[in-house]
Amino acid sequence: MHKFMDWLQNTLMPPMAKIGNNKYLVSVRNGLVLTLPAIISGSVFLIIGNIPIKAWTNFIAPYMNMIGVAVNGSFGIISLLAVIGIGYELSKALEIDPLSGAGLSTMAFVISSFNDKYKLDTDNFASSGLFTAIITAFIAVLIFNFFIKRNIVIKLPAGVPAAVSNSFVALFPGFVILVLFWFVRMPLHIDINQVVQTIFHPLLFAMNTLPGILVYTLLVSLLWVCGIHGDMTLEGIADPIFLQFLAANGTALAHHQPLSYVTAAGFSSLFVNVGGTGATITLVALMLFSKSKTYRDLGKVAFPSALFEINEPVIFGFPIVMNAVTMIPFIVVPLILATLSYLFISIGWISAPVAMVPWTMPPIIGPLMATGWDWRAAVWSAIELLIAGSAYYPFFKVAEKQMLASEKSTPEDGVETVADEN
Repeated sequence: MHKFMDWLQNTLMPPMAKIGNNKYLVSVRNGLVLTLPAIISGSVFLIIGNIPIKAWTNFIAPYMNMIGVAVNGSFGIISLLAVIGIGYELSKALEIDPLSGAGLSTMAFVISSFNDKYKLDTDNFASSGLFTAIITAFIAVLIFNFFIKRNIVIKLPAGVPAAVSNSFVALFPGFVILVLFWFVRMPLHIDINQVVQTIFHPLLFAMNTLPGILVYTLLVSLLWVCGIHGDMTLEGIADPIFLQFLAANGTALAHHQPLSYVTAAGFSSLFVNVGGTGATITLVALMLFSKSKTYRDLGKVAFPSALFEINEPVIFGFPIVMNAVTMIPFIVVPLILATLSYLFISIGWISAPVAMVPWTMPPIIGPLMATGWDWRAAVWSAIELLIAGSAYYPFFKVAEKQMLASEKSTPEDGVETVADEN
């Protein structure tokens, strides 16, 4: 175990920590936040239009085309919103005007979305253009940054309003960005979106497979047991993929087509990390009935947040971080739940996620809404809690025995110190 912990700390953690702090991945992670209001709002219409009650479906049927406008108008522009958000965030990270960066990124993305008939292909504004949005934002902002840092800009007098001055500063780099993307797309006839999709296709394919999602799940858990926010560290890489899957599933449901993506956004947060990463809500439930006063008190503090998928109190308070006892179920339970959930969705026993619900949605309710009111998802979520609780139980009893021994040998006012040491 000591060798394993040393390997985690000295070999795996340093590069993963660098990935988590990389300004480009952070800009993707933060920039995609701009898409969430649209996706969540569109999901509301999607959920309303697919409530599986016959009286409701009969009532809503005449209005389905109108509901489809809201779905297409939200899911259908996530790449356009993403390029704005990523261009803004990366410009801010590079300490250049973020509004100009967002505008130039959007221009580059729109030019890339024209087809060979010189018509704007708005299909690229939806989920299929998400990686193109990322690449064009990176290129546009880096060109903008190149000109700014070398002072190759038009500078107006100091008295000119900042908004006007910044627009002229962006003039030279904006023209270069325009010419570059126009030349690639029109005279060279290179379909930038198609090229980008071809490059990222292996990654997209892998993340919708069982081995791919298991590797992702394992990395998230390993990062957490070392004290690093695993979900946030990998968001910059994983979120564009999972959001693309969700948008495709949502659109497919709206058009009564088969759902192609098992691991769409919501799979990991609602089916795998039930009650927080590692399904730790079950560990909190065990603490509530513990013989140890320390654990009972911690359980009372941690339960309200665990109910809404927030588990930092138990991860750092129990603790799970660097704890040789609890790290085993913390790593193994998500792998079990990911495997079973993937298989059940693949064979059609449970619907795949089709709607974005807040990741803080409690177990049972969250999967029910994310799958478009599939009652089987709610039942499976409840069963997952039982599976996770059963897996945690023997390890918790070991930790509880150690804590009880510490409490007996320590004065009452020293209980808090003992908890920290474990």
